[in-house]
Amino acid sequence: MTTQGKVYQNILQKIKAIIYNDGLQTGDKLPSERELSDRLNAGRSSIREALRSMEMLGLIETRRGEGTFIANARDHRLVEVIASFILKDTKSKEDLLETRKLIEKDILRVACERISDEYIDRLRTMMEHKDNSSDRDIFSTEFDTAFFRVIVSSTHNHLLMRLWAELADYHQTIWHQLTFRPTDYYEGMIHALVSRNQEAAINLLDKYEMKKTEE
Repeated sequence: MTTQGKVYQNILQKIKAIIYNDGLQTGDKLPSERELSDRLNAGRSSIREALRSMEMLGLIETRRGEGTFIANARDHRLVEVIASFILKDTKSKEDLLETRKLIEKDILRVACERISDEYIDRLRTMMEHKDNSSDRDIFSTEFDTAFFRVIVSSTHNHLLMRLWAELADYHQTIWHQLTFRPTDYYEGMIHALVSRNQEAAINLLDKYEMKKTEE
């Protein structure tokens, strides 16, 4: 871990300790940025970055004109575990991508069994709208995530949906730019789901694996 990473993680841990030691609960207000800076003997810019990360992870929420408040901790235990894990090094980020892919394969297996015409129509509508756009051959990370979110929703497994959503959010945050999958991937995935072909769906996921774009 880099020195900057150690400092960053150290600040996060100290803020977590303050929340615990002060007995703060869901809905309680955090100390101000200035107070945290004084208590932790850290620069306000570092405190600000740590708070932004915690907000991104859903651990806290900022209300304009009111301050920063503790979010529902019960709902974000998984986020906290993953957060401390992926902050460590590049290998951890690669592990995150691998874990997401493993879960997506299981999602496809379940979706092939449960997906209804309603969800198939949603996927087709997304593709139709994309075909009508001026950049129909370019699929952004946001489109890719939205497309698979429909597939995840079709499983009606809320825990599976939650696990995938957390991993996808982290993945998109860490690796902003990805090699975009071609039209064949999305059209092929719809066909595999319609035909309930688990093997074909998983093969598509393997064939068009997401990777970082070259700098």
